[in-house]
Amino acid sequence: MTGSVPIMPRRVLLVEDDPGDVFLVRELLAEVDPELQVVVAQSVAAAVGGDLLRSSDCVLLDLNLPGSQGLDGLRRLLHVHSGAAVCVLTGVDDEHLGVAAVAAGAQDYLVKGKVDGQVLIRAVRYAVERRRAESSILRLREEQLAAAESARLERGLLPSPLLAGSRVRARSYYRAGRTRSLIGGDFFDAVHGPTGTVHAITGDVCGHGPDEAALGALLRVSWRALVLAGVDEAQLLPKLQQVLVSERHDPALFTTVCAVALRPGDGGRAKAVVRLAGHPPPVVLRPELRRLEPPVGVPLGVLPDATWEPFAVSLDPGWALLSYTDGLIEGRGFESGEPLWEEGLHEVLARERAADLEQLAARVVEQVQQLNGGPLADDVAILILTEDTTR
Repeated sequence: MTGSVPIMPRRVLLVEDDPGDVFLVRELLAEVDPELQVVVAQSVAAAVGGDLLRSSDCVLLDLNLPGSQGLDGLRRLLHVHSGAAVCVLTGVDDEHLGVAAVAAGAQDYLVKGKVDGQVLIRAVRYAVERRRAESSILRLREEQLAAAESARLERGLLPSPLLAGSRVRARSYYRAGRTRSLIGGDFFDAVHGPTGTVHAITGDVCGHGPDEAALGALLRVSWRALVLAGVDEAQLLPKLQQVLVSERHDPALFTTVCAVALRPGDGGRAKAVVRLAGHPPPVVLRPELRRLEPPVGVPLGVLPDATWEPFAVSLDPGWALLSYTDGLIEGRGFESGEPLWEEGLHEVLARERAADLEQLAARVVEQVQQLNGGPLADDVAILILTEDTTR
């Protein structure tokens, strides 16, 4: 098994006020590594000034400097540059102080008069290696925490549709934008309500970041609770707007929404009511591909007394309905310099007419990304609802 290549320090900062000790340390290091540069600061104040700390691979710090009591100098160095690799120098009678310095954040300690060049250079290299290992562990921990945060957001934003007992099946897809480390504010859900109606929603909180993602999760959960509580379909968006206004951290924050209420037919045509709040309309995929043109109301959070006009549509047996967030259509489209928009998406869907619904969303996103010339900048959420023919 091959380990990592040791880092060879090229610049050491010696914080020492005794000219004799400075001369000795220089000589000891030069015997072993003549190319190693030694920069001298006569006080901690001089060491933390300018860019001496950050431009040095390791700091050799005398703990007995004028103006510094005990570990005060070390603590000040680490406060200014917490990632510094520090090896402290103590007197013969102060070895206990060296042990305390390691506990306080130094990588090692050396006793003056008890080291030669080999011991000194090994201590410097060890300090650099140990600091690198500690930094790697810290970065790994930060990545693990970020992954855990992302997983929590996923559970809130990417739910399992609650459709047991209905005649509707849902397929979902989500892809985060290329500029984001976490899932953003796009959300979706589908719920079988207490009256037999299936409600579905796709939404997009404006802005990018964990606050918007958390708000998106809150809105989705609130919407699900409203549906399960039996709130009338016409009141779902007004109630959801109340939640948004009370919970948003910025009064300018708004959310676009596509809400669909489905009452599947029993061997006949299903009925759907669509309400749009500043959101792209859904698309009927099957039996025949067709665009819907419902009226578009203002996004949630813009006007306190806003209303959203219903748009009723009949769906033939074997129907499939696709809803999506605008990240899917805002990349480059078929016309040079023009976004894809709804017209371009319709053309992409026509090309994928024969695709299996299990793979359709991924295939559409792949085509859209090819047109865009790379990953899409915004999040993409897709929800496909179909008649469950197995029932």
